[in-house]
Amino acid sequence: MKRLLSLLLCPAVILPLAGCALSAHPAGPLPEEEAAAPVELEWYVNYSWFNTPWGGNAVSEAVTARTGVDITFISPGGSETETLDALIAGNNLPDLVTLGWWETQLSTIISQELVYPLNELADEYDLYFWEVADEARLNWYTASDGNVYCYPNSSYSPGDYHGDVPIGSNQTFLVRKDLYEAIGSPDMTTPEGFMDAVRAAAEAFPTVGGLPLIPIGAHEFTERGCDSFDKFLMNFLAIPYEKDGKSYDRYTDPEYKRWLAVFRQLGEEGLLSNDIFIDKRVQMEEKIAQGRYFCMIYQRTDMADIQRLRYSQDPDSVYIAVDGPKNSAGDPYTLPGSGINGWTVTMISKNCQYPDRAIKLMSFMMSEEGQKLISLGIEGEHYTMENGRAVLTRETERLLNEDNAAYVAQVGGNDAYWMLQDNRMQAAWMPLNEPVLQQMEEWTYPYTVYTGQYDVSFMPGSAADAAEKIITALHGEMLPRLLLAKSEEEFEFLWELYVYLRETNGLELVLEESTTQMIEAKARLGLD
Repeated sequence: MKRLLSLLLCPAVILPLAGCALSAHPAGPLPEEEAAAPVELEWYVNYSWFNTPWGGNAVSEAVTARTGVDITFISPGGSETETLDALIAGNNLPDLVTLGWWETQLSTIISQELVYPLNELADEYDLYFWEVADEARLNWYTASDGNVYCYPNSSYSPGDYHGDVPIGSNQTFLVRKDLYEAIGSPDMTTPEGFMDAVRAAAEAFPTVGGLPLIPIGAHEFTERGCDSFDKFLMNFLAIPYEKDGKSYDRYTDPEYKRWLAVFRQLGEEGLLSNDIFIDKRVQMEEKIAQGRYFCMIYQRTDMADIQRLRYSQDPDSVYIAVDGPKNSAGDPYTLPGSGINGWTVTMISKNCQYPDRAIKLMSFMMSEEGQKLISLGIEGEHYTMENGRAVLTRETERLLNEDNAAYVAQVGGNDAYWMLQDNRMQAAWMPLNEPVLQQMEEWTYPYTVYTGQYDVSFMPGSAADAAEKIITALHGEMLPRLLLAKSEEEFEFLWELYVYLRETNGLELVLEESTTQMIEAKARLGLD
């Protein structure tokens, strides 16, 4: 995070926030004349898969009535990077902007002064912001000039991991329950056990529902690689982020190589489907809904809606979390929960004609009232509170479990508008997950660890940034080649080439900068 805000970030000193000492200013309904004439704001979300509309459902209409803001979402039609770069170059950023905290464009947007300091807008238009904003998150995102230019979602501090509410990781090893049990619920933690299980499933179930079985599923492959076959796999193998106080190159760890060779062997046997190398998220979700994958390393929340649907159709055909690949020592997994950076950050563009409404919209969505609305719907209509926990009405629960598209169109809850979701707050009063979802979450509890100190973002234009881009592109190119190698000899040749090219294209610079950021982050987070 230390280079995330480019030259604006203070690497070791947290400056005081100008508005924190101001007196309470509780939010209230807008004056009738304002609420009766909502303004329209355009909200850019830097994900091509995001297509949830605003309006027509209970949640969005309630937010508009409460804040006097109507929203038009904009998302990339193609490349996220190209779309955002074009918006920046033309100074055409929409009113609100949401993007991943790690995106290099974030520091460009801030250094070019394309967005308002949120603290200045809060001081001028909405003191309630200071009540609902989390102090640790504000401190983390405070720049060296004393300003806060963005606010994160899904953000946790290290202290949150020691609270009463357990925190789970999103990363799971999943198997289709009925197929897994039909082949004897085998141990899949060792290379031999994993390969035998995949072979057995493919032999016993060449087709499911009249369609070919896909023995191993994965996240989509991109120019950066594939989460399932790189970062997630490394976490299952408990590959360390650092050794002897220095950042470690996890991508060339012997345990990682060992398991890539396992998947390569299965590929040679025809058990790595071509689909996984070309499918995008839409196609993957369709195939999960069809139950075509036997196993996969995958994000559990990405398939929650599909899980509900499959459960309503056939409870035995859902996916369950089980122990998957382990390292040679059988060490416990080190699955990351969210860090202080969160997932995405949201900003208010200086192109915004109504920054007063924009900051009030953010404050409302960050508040407990707003969080309950975007996650649960309208109290009394979609849920009630019992003993401190929300209980969905029967019809709302049925709709959520059986027809998510209809649920979003009618209700719009369940964090369909996730841009400012606060998972930590929501955990205190959200309904407990249905068993089919709770099983996946609870499985991660013993293995969830805080890894926010290892999140890095390189200063655009720096030597380390240039090297990181080359090395990342190299990994994106070499990973499928390694998995699709036709022989062990070809795999070994490609691996040696992979290691050599990493080392000769600036890996040392990347590790040095990563070490610097890690040390600074530990100091700021009190993890020394």
